[in-house]
Amino acid sequence: MSADILDTARGGGRVVSLTFDDGPNPTDTPRLLTVLRRHRITAVFFLCGEQVQAHPEVVRRIVAHGHRLGNHSMHHDDMTSWSPGRIEADLRETNEAIRRAVPDARIRYFRAPYGAWGASPAVAAALGMRPLGWRLAVGDWEPPGTDELVRRLLDGVTPGAVVLLHDGGGDRSQSVAAVDRAVPVLRSRRWRFALPAH
Repeated sequence: MSADILDTARGGGRVVSLTFDDGPNPTDTPRLLTVLRRHRITAVFFLCGEQVQAHPEVVRRIVAHGHRLGNHSMHHDDMTSWSPGRIEADLRETNEAIRRAVPDARIRYFRAPYGAWGASPAVAAALGMRPLGWRLAVGDWEPPGTDELVRRLLDGVTPGAVVLLHDGGGDRSQSVAAVDRAVPVLRSRRWRFALPAH
């Protein structure tokens, strides 16, 4: 497993990957799953262990809908200065929480909270998870309004981009609505949706 931080979608040309951080969220994640199913998109959900423990049934729904799982740490801490041993303990604890919710879960990716990677890429790779970054962050952690999120998605996407959005960490109703509105426009512009490259 490579420790290089991946930020590219599979395939060539106008292809994009949607990824969602900080969940599961019992309100917005199920609504997002409905939107993604309607638009026939498979995404990657980066799960925080403490949220998994609080809402295991939502994790099971994510998997049942065919999406991929990523490790996003237990408590969304900044790992920049952490030792490899401390990072490994946190990532293992997060994986164990996910597997208590979904015993046969494949946890393919890791994303460092805040993009503060420190020593985590090599630790994640040693645990069998590819570090996954992004090329476009639409800034939905400070909700600017659905119209603005749609604009940022449509104007900011580039061929092969991994896009960072959120389904957790607060009220993400704007993010869900923005995905629902932006996807048909992107499709009309001949964009395709794919999982990240290997």
